[in-house]
Amino acid sequence: MNNEVLINKYSDYLTYERGFSHNTIFAYLNDIKKLVEHYPKLNLLKLTTEDLQKYLRTLNSLSANTINHKISSFNNFYNYFIKMENIGYNPATNLNRAKKTSKLPNILTIEEIAELLNIKITTPFEARNKAILELLYSSGLRITELTSLRLTNIDLEDCLVRVMGKGSKERVIPLGDYAINALKNYLENYRQFLNIKNSHYVFLNNRGTAISRQFIFKIIKEECTKKGIKRNVSPHTLRHSFATHLLKNGADLRIIQELLGHENLVTTQIYTHLSNEALRKDYNNHAPRD
Repeated sequence: MNNEVLINKYSDYLTYERGFSHNTIFAYLNDIKKLVEHYPKLNLLKLTTEDLQKYLRTLNSLSANTINHKISSFNNFYNYFIKMENIGYNPATNLNRAKKTSKLPNILTIEEIAELLNIKITTPFEARNKAILELLYSSGLRITELTSLRLTNIDLEDCLVRVMGKGSKERVIPLGDYAINALKNYLENYRQFLNIKNSHYVFLNNRGTAISRQFIFKIIKEECTKKGIKRNVSPHTLRHSFATHLLKNGADLRIIQELLGHENLVTTQIYTHLSNEALRKDYNNHAPRD
């Protein structure tokens, strides 16, 4: 089998047997396709551990998480073809994983959040953008969870949003007054002007279809530029800020774990480090001299 056939077979396996989401399948296949681009004349099933390690060494500018994701993709790919009895061993098994750094995620201050969310509304697009940003900060949603929201996922009366997170696990997140008011304004007064295709998705672009991940990044970047926030802010920055501000205000770590949809509490504990870092900065800035 040539590489194209191998990738198609693996794609069918991820889709129909594993039932992975479109984004997960794309990420796995993209890692394999990049490997093919590096070794265009070699069959994937003939690659050795040394071949894979040489390829990974060319990626030293990428983050440890990205490199380790590629190793996981290779492992899953070769394990499938072991299962199908096309090969006898997995060349990715003994690959050296990249060491993760202890770099803390970026967060915004309360003041920066207030400035970012201070959007004057005169158009449907501004109403939509404000609702998006308020919802991201009020709920800690992942960007893919937000782009896939349907009208039935939002309960304005009970102030809740229901999302399907990683591993197809549903969670229910309460929303604050600012997010609810922004959503009500958008849904009741402005969304109708964007809904030219009778869509069930909450957030729509100017063509009446679901807004994309890339466009949300663009919205945030443009708002940061307008407000003079000269930092690299992403949808995940708002998620990190949401969790850190909750913890700083006394929320229980396990509640934050539930709200964020983390499977393991260890993942959520990064926010204790962020909170402690903020506390230390506050002390250094405001503590009286001896």
